[in-house]
Amino acid sequence: MKLPGPWARRGGRVLATLVIVVLAMLHAAGAWSLLPLAQLDRAIYDARLRWTMPATPDDRVVIVDIDEASLAQFGQWPWSRERLAQLVDELVVRQSVAALGIDAVFAEPERNPGLRALRELAADRQRGDPAVADWLARHQGAVDADDTLAQALRGKPVALGYYLTSDREGRRAGSLPPPLVPAPGAAAFSGLLAWDGYGANIGALTRSAATGGFFNAVADADGVVRSVPMVAGLDGAVYESFALATLRASRGGSGSARLLSTNGQTHGRALTGLEVGLGDGSHLQVPLDPRGTALVPYRGPGGAGAGSYRYISAADVLRGTLASGSLAGKIVLVGFTTPGLMDLRATPAGEAFPGVEVHANLISGMLDGRIPQRPDYARGYDLLSLALAGVVLVAGLPALPMLGALALGLGTAAVLAGLNTWLFLGHDLVLPLATGLVMTLAALALNMGWGYFAESRAKRDLAQRFATYVPPELVREMLRNPERYSMKARAEELTVLFCDMRGFTQVSEAMEPLEVQALINDVLTRLTRVIRAHRGTIDKYIGDCVMAFWGAPVPAADHAAQAVRAAWAMTEAIAELNAERAAQGLEPVRVGIGINTGIMSVGDMGTDIRLAYTVMGDAVNLAARLEGLTRVYDVDIVASDTTRVRAGEGLVWQALDTVRVKGRQQPVDVFALRAPPDAAPSEALAAELALWSQALADWRAGDLVSANAKVQKLAHQNANYFLYRLYAERVASYMNASQEREPAAMGNTK
Repeated sequence: MKLPGPWARRGGRVLATLVIVVLAMLHAAGAWSLLPLAQLDRAIYDARLRWTMPATPDDRVVIVDIDEASLAQFGQWPWSRERLAQLVDELVVRQSVAALGIDAVFAEPERNPGLRALRELAADRQRGDPAVADWLARHQGAVDADDTLAQALRGKPVALGYYLTSDREGRRAGSLPPPLVPAPGAAAFSGLLAWDGYGANIGALTRSAATGGFFNAVADADGVVRSVPMVAGLDGAVYESFALATLRASRGGSGSARLLSTNGQTHGRALTGLEVGLGDGSHLQVPLDPRGTALVPYRGPGGAGAGSYRYISAADVLRGTLASGSLAGKIVLVGFTTPGLMDLRATPAGEAFPGVEVHANLISGMLDGRIPQRPDYARGYDLLSLALAGVVLVAGLPALPMLGALALGLGTAAVLAGLNTWLFLGHDLVLPLATGLVMTLAALALNMGWGYFAESRAKRDLAQRFATYVPPELVREMLRNPERYSMKARAEELTVLFCDMRGFTQVSEAMEPLEVQALINDVLTRLTRVIRAHRGTIDKYIGDCVMAFWGAPVPAADHAAQAVRAAWAMTEAIAELNAERAAQGLEPVRVGIGINTGIMSVGDMGTDIRLAYTVMGDAVNLAARLEGLTRVYDVDIVASDTTRVRAGEGLVWQALDTVRVKGRQQPVDVFALRAPPDAAPSEALAAELALWSQALADWRAGDLVSANAKVQKLAHQNANYFLYRLYAERVASYMNASQEREPAAMGNTK
């Protein structure tokens, strides 16, 4: 019997709605994973975290910042151990801090030529003499900076940091402090993160410090640090984090510790928390997920200007400008905020968040007893809420008219979001929400516009994946045929570009950290606009360096030409910036650009923790090396011969040299771009380049006299062009060496 048309259509909507609900529940159950839902859950968490951050100062924790001013006054990092001993004494003795955490690793003894010479002298001249050995033992401390720092740490509430590693070789350096829970305490918890190597402090420092902890962070798939391991396994034992170790040091040192599981016992299948005893007799409970990580309760956007924590320059501490006891009873963390020391993290609270402030936020959260928690029943909660909402949607949406279905769908979404938010605000519970919202809205949309979302789903996913990599116009082009594009790695001939700021350290020495950040952001923004305007794909930012490539994900036959034109436009953008800086009386900035074309792998690469759409291969490494050559030849753009050939006509190149770069045995011809693309060279430039070609040919042929004459002429004509001065020095050096060898050879024949 054939059903009437309306009923047939309703049955199809019921089935389609049911499919959506089933798929949502399968995702929640872990039977399959939908990346956008995980991304949405992270985005919801980030948004709620930012909305609820207290944005109030916590005067219990102070950050001593080894900032640009400190480096300018006391030299680049690492500082001498004597300087660090002075810092420890000033903070612990004179300021009477409750605890001091040093967010750095001293994995090697300080190089001390005086101490080495003293030991060698005693060994060589008085071998086997107990008196000499005794004298050395009593007096070497006067020149042993490591011993000086060890003495400064001894008996003081100081926590040192170290890092855990995982590699095939299980490399280990330094000495670890005692574990929080001895082996085999980690064996009962299969989900606990475990490492097989570490980089720790030298034994003398580890033994002298009160405690220590690891400062590993766990970035999510998008590279954002939302959680930090509080405990971790190594060799069957359980070790504590840097934040936990510092907090415990402030309360009088170690006490009992036990890991909590789902059944409330010390053993079980899933880790739920940690309970540690403090030296003052109190107990601290920290909620954990099965991996042993805790969500970071960020207080504000981070940095010295955010106001969450008091930042004090290490230079002020070392100069003794702080009044005695002004930090009494505070927990002090010593760390870095300078971009050059690479301790900035992407977090929900900020894209360049100081790593040391992550630890500060964890300490604040533990002191306040407010650590957000992903409970072990999160998956069960998600499945139950999806099931209840699914019943409502399957039964109601197909049977209701448009306005009724709209009200039911939006009402269901509002109930799911309201309950989830109440649990977050009132009980610090972080529970899944994205799947329920998406399921509800998808079911609503399907019932209101049949098939619309099913047809455009691939396009939305593609746009979401590539929006941060490529210009919007390329995304729109990709959306016309989304089936042609994939994140799967493949080998392609592409062109890759590296652009790095030159002399940035010198320019930034007199700048405040926020000024440095503003300059870097300004430069990278201008360069990114140029790359996007030339249809390039942004790969990544590395400090003050930007990496981009052409030819993927959208194929382009002229990828080399596009990259070269983008490089020239980037130099013009920097010139505009320097004009603005000159008007303000500021120092100019320069960039060096390296370009190479070749076969490289492109696609999603990384680990199950973090993936990125990127390029890899020898051709990529060569481009990075070419960028470094811009400093050698003092030019803005250096390209390989392959790029020069692939870029085609309309470009004015000048051969620089044939070089053998690190990591490659075969020499590489390198070229500089001397004129704007598609612009004919002036008569003077054409004559200059012609004479240079003759000079370079003479040089390579060994005709030093002819080469010298031409290079000297070029250096005289264009005195500001470093390349000619460089070759003039080369030719002169070879000619002098030849003249010195000739008399020697004549003398040997007598």
